[in-house]
Amino acid sequence: MWYFPEMRFWIDTHCHLDAPEFDGKFSAVRARADSNSVLHCVIPAVEVGNFEAVRLLAHAQADSYALGIHPLCVKQAQESDLDLLDAQLHQHRDDSHLVAVGEIGLDFFVPELRTSPLRERQEHFYRAQLRLAKKHGLPVILHVRQSADRLLKHLRELSRDGYRFGGIAHAFNGSEVQAREFIKLGFKLGFGGTVTYEAARAIRHLATTLPLDALVMETDSPDIPPQWLYKTMAQRTAGEPQGINEPSQLPRIAGVISDLRGITPTELMAATTANAMDALPKLKTLLKLLLDDLNGKASTTEIISSS
Repeated sequence: MWYFPEMRFWIDTHCHLDAPEFDGKFSAVRARADSNSVLHCVIPAVEVGNFEAVRLLAHAQADSYALGIHPLCVKQAQESDLDLLDAQLHQHRDDSHLVAVGEIGLDFFVPELRTSPLRERQEHFYRAQLRLAKKHGLPVILHVRQSADRLLKHLRELSRDGYRFGGIAHAFNGSEVQAREFIKLGFKLGFGGTVTYEAARAIRHLATTLPLDALVMETDSPDIPPQWLYKTMAQRTAGEPQGINEPSQLPRIAGVISDLRGITPTELMAATTANAMDALPKLKTLLKLLLDDLNGKASTTEIISSS
């Protein structure tokens, strides 16, 4: 693992900044993130229609992006979309901002998606995208919702030749056994707003007990609002809008984890920044440029190259 005390900033490893909630607000959202030391965001695509949007947003702010087809989008996806994804991964193979294939995975929470024919269709798209990640040498960003065992099964099957995928199991919500299986396969686990709810005992337990080098921070903006932004059904019925999550909330979310683990926010910041680079190796180049631009430290190159 790379561990840089000098990297005193947060990475939001999963935020959908192309979402409609942020239309016309991107600059303000990123400015608030910067002012809260969230200096880098990973923006995953969910369907071919937003491939270009996430790429342009990532380049606009020296952020990074991933290309993939989300399991919730496979119903309307075409087989040709996989060919387009392959072509885009090839076309942008030298783009240092392109760091992963994602968001891909399986969702067995939505009833329609856990039954035929969409269950099998999801698995087809998931395996096909794993193969594309393997072909292009990229890690993956996984959607995990009541699907950890099947995700692991396909990863293992496609790794029988010794290939190691790696990446991030986003918004992890599985068991401790499943968590440790992902870790064995080289994955980091994403933690965000869910950990702020006292009722989320299993997630809070994982955030406390898993190895520190297995954790990365995320918001899943504009979704999964932390407890302080959440509005109940009664509040929404009374006219209060649901709180919109955004990257600037990440340090406060991280504060909950650092309190649970009994470490300082600075320690968590340094560790999770290093973990993100471990999970998404192309971040290494981008973060080197970011540090050089921010403070011009002569030591930056030495720190990165020696990791």
